[in-house]
Amino acid sequence: MVQAKFSIQETQARFLENFQEYGFKDKSAMLRAAIENYRKNLFLEGLQRSADLYCEIYEKDVELKELTESALAGWPE
Repeated sequence: MVQAKFSIQETQARFLENFQEYGFKDKSAMLRAAIENYRKNLFLEGLQRSADLYCEIYEKDVELKELTESALAGWPE
């Protein structure tokens, strides 16, 4: 595992001191989980922005709506 040096605020250091209360084996495990959670949240936010953009494009494109409707014709509801 790669080691890195970080500077954190005093309140953050105190929070990390309670790692066992949150089920972590050490401060590093707690910090790794927090970083991974943040990374996943950023990824999901990107997916949501992408979906929103596609929705916006779809709403404005009459031809695309017609194409979608024609593709759905004959499918059970």
